[in-house]
Amino acid sequence: STLTCLPNSHFPPAAIGHRSTIARAITGYFLKSTSTMKTVIVASLIAGAAAFAPAPKASSSFALNNALGKELGAQAPLGFFDPLGLVADEDQAYFDHLREVEIRHGRCAMLAVWGWLTTAAGVRLPGMEDAPFGFKALTMEGLPSDVRGTVPLTLMTVFLITCFMQDSTGENAFPGDYRNGLIDFGWDNQTKEWQDRKRAVELNNGRAAQMGILGIMVHEQLGNLNDIGLPQP
Repeated sequence: STLTCLPNSHFPPAAIGHRSTIARAITGYFLKSTSTMKTVIVASLIAGAAAFAPAPKASSSFALNNALGKELGAQAPLGFFDPLGLVADEDQAYFDHLREVEIRHGRCAMLAVWGWLTTAAGVRLPGMEDAPFGFKALTMEGLPSDVRGTVPLTLMTVFLITCFMQDSTGENAFPGDYRNGLIDFGWDNQTKEWQDRKRAVELNNGRAAQMGILGIMVHEQLGNLNDIGLPQP
């Protein structure tokens, strides 16, 4: 700073250039030092804040793999698949509720697939030989009233089945166990490994049936069931 305060007349011509060079060097040094100091201060503030910040929680996928990753149905290649994070809080009761809903829908879907395939093959109850299949079976257009009356009867049957498809005694051994102390067929006499394998088979078949009946319904509405080897109603 002293160099910059002195006039050029105090320096010989040859030294004036050196004076300017030295002044620029000193100025650059202080600017660099100031920038470095600011960086150090900011870094110190960040480090201090991080020291008092709460520890990060484990990722949800890791936690779920620990808590629910061994549940029935968590299998290769996806493992425990919960893309919407419905059980991110690891609520076992809510998970059991969702599992029961999945099993119920899977059972209904399996019945739906078999019912669709059976009627598509031409199998009919006596007196209903002319009844259509697929979505057309919901309207029964052009058929006698006694045949059309089977539609509400069918819906009522489904409703009654749904009412009975629940744990009435509160003694179910697992989600979807609706024996209610009345039906066993030797289930309790089997090993846990055998029971888990059978439950996994039902779960997978139910999942496949849900996708299957949904695909059939979509392609029926698109009118291209014949393209996938099924008859178009």
